[in-house]
Amino acid sequence: MTHPLIQPPTKRLLIAASGTGGHVFPAIAVAEELSDYEIEWLGVPDRLEKQLVPAQYPLHLVDVEGFQKKGLAAVKVLLKFARSLWQVRQLLQQGRFDSVFTTGGYIAAPAVIAARSLGIPVVLHESNALPGKVARLLSPWCNVVAIGFATATTYLPRAQQCVYVGTPVRAQFLQNPPPPLTDLPIPAEVPLLVIVGGSQGAVAVNKLIRECAPTWLAAGIWIVHQTGDNDPDAQSLQHSHYFSLPFYTNMAGLFHRANLVISRSGAGTLTELAIAHTPSLLIPYPFAAEDHQTYNANVFANAGAAKLFQQKALTATALTTEVLTLLSTTPANVQDLNQMATQTASLAVPNSANRMAVLIREVS
Repeated sequence: MTHPLIQPPTKRLLIAASGTGGHVFPAIAVAEELSDYEIEWLGVPDRLEKQLVPAQYPLHLVDVEGFQKKGLAAVKVLLKFARSLWQVRQLLQQGRFDSVFTTGGYIAAPAVIAARSLGIPVVLHESNALPGKVARLLSPWCNVVAIGFATATTYLPRAQQCVYVGTPVRAQFLQNPPPPLTDLPIPAEVPLLVIVGGSQGAVAVNKLIRECAPTWLAAGIWIVHQTGDNDPDAQSLQHSHYFSLPFYTNMAGLFHRANLVISRSGAGTLTELAIAHTPSLLIPYPFAAEDHQTYNANVFANAGAAKLFQQKALTATALTTEVLTLLSTTPANVQDLNQMATQTASLAVPNSANRMAVLIREVS
C-alpha cells in the first residue's frame, strides 16, 4: 500500500498528432482531460501543431512524410522514416514515457513502431469512417484502437481491441450556453447559412457558393463564408449580409447559431456539427485519400442528418434550390430541417475526450 505522504510518480504520455486540425484538435481535447499526466508532443516541422502546441506542452519535431512517392524520392522518404524512428525511440527511452497516444497520420508510424519496440503501450484514435492506411497497417501493434465512427470497425479486423468513442472536440463546443457571436452583427431572427471548406479552405466550393449567394441573399438569408487563405477571389462578392472570412476562431458559436451549414466532410467538422446539432449539406473533398470523406458523409446522409452531393455533379442551380427549400419557412420544410437537426444530434458523442482519457489510463 502506498504511504499517504508518498505520492506515486506522475504518469508520462507522449502524444503524436500532426498536420491538420482533424488530427491536432482531438488530441488537444484529450490532453486537457489528462491534467494529472506529464504530456509531451511529437509533431512534424511547419505543421499546425507548431502554432497550437508549444504554449501548452513541450514539442518535439521529426521529419517524416507519406510513402506515396516513387523512385529516388521514395528512397529519401524511407531514409527519413528510418531516422525519425531512431529519434522517436531515443525520445521515448530518455523521457521514460509510460504510454503513447496518436491520432494517426504520418507521425503515427514512427511513434507506434518505436513504442512497441520498447514495450510501451499505444492507443490510436482513428476519426474517419474509412480508417487511413497507417491506422489499418498499425492497428495490430496498438493496445487499443479507438474509432470515431462505429462503421470503421469493419476495416480494422486485425486490431487487438477496437472501441467506439466518437471523436473529441474542442472545449468551446461543449460550453453551455455556447459562446456568442459578439463580433458578427447577425440578427437573432434571420436564417443563417454557414459555409466552411475545412482547415485548408475549398476554392472550388467557394466559387460555387459565390454563384449561388446573390439569390440566397435576395431571399433574406444571411451568410458567413469561411474561405481559407488560398482563394484569390475571396473578397469579390460584397454585401452587407455576407461575411467572407479566411478563418474564424469561434466555430462553436457559429455552428450553434447556423440554421444550415455547407461543408466538406472531414471527420472533425462532422463531429462539431453533431455536437452543435446543425443540419448540413456535405460536399466531400474529391481528392481526399481513398475518397474517405465520402465514407464520412455517407454516415450522416444515411442517418438523415445531412444531404450528400458529389462536387463533380453539383451545379449552382441545384445547390441554390436545395438551400432555398431547406431554409424556407413553410411548415413542411421547417419540419424537414428540424428532423435533420434531430438526426445530427443523435450522432454526437459529447464525452468522447473523457472516453479517450479512460482508455489511456487503462493501458498506462
